[in-house]
Amino acid sequence: QVQLVESGGGLVQPGGSLRVSCAASGRLSYIKAMGWYRQAPGKQRELVAAFTSGGSTDYADSVKGRFTISRDHAKSTVYLQMNSLKPEDTAVYFCNAQTTTNGNYWGKGTLVTVSS
Repeated sequence: QVQLVESGGGLVQPGGSLRVSCAASGRLSYIKAMGWYRQAPGKQRELVAAFTSGGSTDYADSVKGRFTISRDHAKSTVYLQMNSLKPEDTAVYFCNAQTTTNGNYWGKGTLVTVSS
């Protein structure tokens, strides 16, 4: 089992920056991929950025050049740095981890609101 806890969401003005964090615990050695998804009101959950099982990074077209995913292995934490935020980035951001045992885990999410 893997537990994921997100933090760092909040209210930010358009054009501003925010960093959200995802702390992982449990069977960390089983994790093969990890990333961030988001879900806006009335919309489906979508991939934002992820470290793939092949070791590369993947970004949604809508966030390329503005968002950066990174990780700190020592802290078992994955970050999402979000710059040049737009109102359409407003959503609940969820951390996701997939394991070598076909597990698919989600955190409870953190709300990011981009508004003036």
